[in-house]
Amino acid sequence: MHANSFAVLIHKKYQYIMKNILFLPAFLLCLAGVISLSSCSSSDPASNPNTTTGVQNTIQSGTWRITSFVDKGNDETSHFNGFSFTFGSNNVLTAVNGSNTFAGTWSISDSNSNDDTLNDLHFNIQFNLSNDFESLNEDWQIISRTSTRIELIHISGGNGGTAYLTFEKS
Repeated sequence: MHANSFAVLIHKKYQYIMKNILFLPAFLLCLAGVISLSSCSSSDPASNPNTTTGVQNTIQSGTWRITSFVDKGNDETSHFNGFSFTFGSNNVLTAVNGSNTFAGTWSISDSNSNDDTLNDLHFNIQFNLSNDFESLNEDWQIISRTSTRIELIHISGGNGGTAYLTFEKS
């Protein structure tokens, strides 16, 4: 091998090594940043959708309607047609249909504060009425939630009947 060719080869290897050595710290720094951002949990409970605050923030924005209410296999959704539900501050629940206004209460409770799973959250509804709204008076378990839809279930301890309730944002 000619000495000049050897020097060129050494120079190219040196440039390759130096380029990669300079690139490596920048790459590792970026990788560490991505890992730390994806692995840290937010200290703001409102940003976590699986906390009581996250659900409260969702339900308190806007008005809602019942798009499905199935009690013990019977579809009773039509009993709530035309009603708009507002989940206000201080746990005030209002259902309005034209000139009819019914007031109740609502709350969110967490049965297991050690984790952030949606299934541990309970959606409590109470109307002091002896009409169709009385059937909503339960401690509902949240099945799923988006910013525009909340699906609930209640399994009765007495007779084992199951009820499903879905609210969608109007």
